[in-house]
Amino acid sequence: MFSTVEMSRLTMAGPSNNLDEVLRLCANLGNVHIKPYSGDVDGITVGRPHPDADEVSAMLAKVRSAISTLNSTNKQGPISAKEVAQSLESFSEKIDSITETIANKADATAEISKLQERVEILTKIAPLGIPLELMTEISAIDVYLGETSKAGKANQVFGELRTRVELHSSSNIIAVACQGKDAAEVQMAMQELGAKSIQIPSGQGKPGDLLRDAEKEIAEYESTIQTCESKMAAWNNQNGRMLLAVQEHLERESDILTGHTLCATSAHAFAMEAWVPTSDADEVRSILSKVSSHLTVEEFKEDHGHGHDDDHHHDADYPPVEYDTIAATKHATMLTSLVGRPKYGSVDPTSMLAFTFPIFYGLILGDAGYGLVIMLLALLLKSKIGHDPFGKVASRILMNMGIATFIVGVLTAEAFGFVIEKWDAFVWLYEPMYENTKYILADTVFVEWFGLSHTYLPFHRASGALTDYILLSIYLGCAHLLFGFIIGFYNVFKAHGPIAAFFEKGSWILILIGGSAHVLRFLTDGDYGTFEFSVWSGMVMVGVVCLIYGLAVYEKFGWLGGAIMGPIETFGLLANTLSYLRIMAVGVAGVKIAEIGNEMGFHSMAEAISSADYLSAVLFFFIWIGVQVFALALGLLSPSIHAIRLHFVEWMGKFYDGSGEEFSPLGGRPLHVEGHTS
Repeated sequence: MFSTVEMSRLTMAGPSNNLDEVLRLCANLGNVHIKPYSGDVDGITVGRPHPDADEVSAMLAKVRSAISTLNSTNKQGPISAKEVAQSLESFSEKIDSITETIANKADATAEISKLQERVEILTKIAPLGIPLELMTEISAIDVYLGETSKAGKANQVFGELRTRVELHSSSNIIAVACQGKDAAEVQMAMQELGAKSIQIPSGQGKPGDLLRDAEKEIAEYESTIQTCESKMAAWNNQNGRMLLAVQEHLERESDILTGHTLCATSAHAFAMEAWVPTSDADEVRSILSKVSSHLTVEEFKEDHGHGHDDDHHHDADYPPVEYDTIAATKHATMLTSLVGRPKYGSVDPTSMLAFTFPIFYGLILGDAGYGLVIMLLALLLKSKIGHDPFGKVASRILMNMGIATFIVGVLTAEAFGFVIEKWDAFVWLYEPMYENTKYILADTVFVEWFGLSHTYLPFHRASGALTDYILLSIYLGCAHLLFGFIIGFYNVFKAHGPIAAFFEKGSWILILIGGSAHVLRFLTDGDYGTFEFSVWSGMVMVGVVCLIYGLAVYEKFGWLGGAIMGPIETFGLLANTLSYLRIMAVGVAGVKIAEIGNEMGFHSMAEAISSADYLSAVLFFFIWIGVQVFALALGLLSPSIHAIRLHFVEWMGKFYDGSGEEFSPLGGRPLHVEGHTS
């Protein structure tokens, strides 16, 4: 759950004529990630693709092109591999048919684009009534055609030149015919008028007639496009599901047929290195040993010697990474992958992100009304693209964000910017809530030690509880960062031992705990001085010294670099902690925007209705709706960005190494095809 799937290294060799069978068996197993051969040994080369690979690749290109145009979907689920394989030959003809239809539509679209450019020009010059052949086919005459807003001044600008040229103008168009000796003067006059040159279209006849012909051609091509689109829609409805399955089948076949290029081969033998999940090692060994001369499967063991003499971050040949999350948190792998897959053997934060990300989002937005809207948007998204893996995951994440926002909104008694605590419909909820929480913290350490005197429910963020909201944001940040450092401590401890873990991450834990406690005591104890020595300030000093040592020795900054960077990094931690104030700042800003919208729109609308000014009421209604839509759009975007930053930058920056390689088994992962034939 909190780690990636354990991997074992597979090494095998065998006769070269067995390689095709080996690759197909690997694909059928669905759990063999082949490591590309990159050696340079005499007589050993990278294998060559199977002769059938080109044919499969060509058909795959057609299928992908068709899918990109048709936007095919599969809402019914996977198709059996046997059915896909049996229909492949006949489906090839279907692909050729729809490809031709797609090409016809593309050609018609391209022709319309050309004709529209022609129509645009002909529309401009049609009022001149000059046949095109007169402008293009008289060799002794130069014709200049231009567009200008100063066409009415043409006679004035051309002046005496007007007697030596043929000048026509209409609206914003000027046409000038002249002999070659007058061309320079004509060009200067056109430039003075600011005329933009127009390319004279090809053809014969009057522009108006040609314009009607072009518009008729466009209508014919549009009819062709409609016919093609109807054929494409009908074809997609009938064959779209199979099209996706065929694509997956061909991609799998392509992987198998080109898998030779991942292996080392000679005239008579092949060798292959791969990674397999340790839990599947026995199955893989049992099946592949039948077609190999040599086969070993060894569980990966990380060995750095705990000495830090090597570059422990990059030198090891780590296995690829496969997420090992439970079904309830699997959707959050999309969030983790935005930063990169975790380094093999380190803590996988996916399961934690699945809960903390929506919670942080909910704490920032914190409006029950907007939470309901977000949940409805999630349901809408699921209904539209829920059959797609990305759509399914995205809708799940959005739904969790909406649920968290709704819960926080209930606890803050906020809905669409209104404080609903006193509304008759909710008195039954908030009066008992207030009575049961008002004095729950009184005379407790939460007030004395943490200064939380207004932390009761409902929690009004922008009013009396603002100070508490600031403190709670900082406390949450400290706890979140501390958790990150603890994870980092575990990662280093696992890879390099307790001493390295203490100096690399333990120093930060000392600084964070000591610094937080020191500042907190300063804020809550009037007798405690800013620079007073205590166990907490002493913890900070010890932490800084340990940090300097860690930077100098383990991070190889040297003693001078460690002495300089240590204090700088310590103040950087303060900035990291204060960054969590955005939970309060963005949340309160959102509350105020919604409140202003309600004052400008809703309350003004209510007053207008009470005074029978219905026209103003309608105006204020649209103002209110506009502000609500703006606030919701801002609520979807801004809290997401800030929640992502707090996790990806502030928290994961303390422990996360996103250098892991994705585990990609040969043949891919089945989505539209169920079961595979050997």
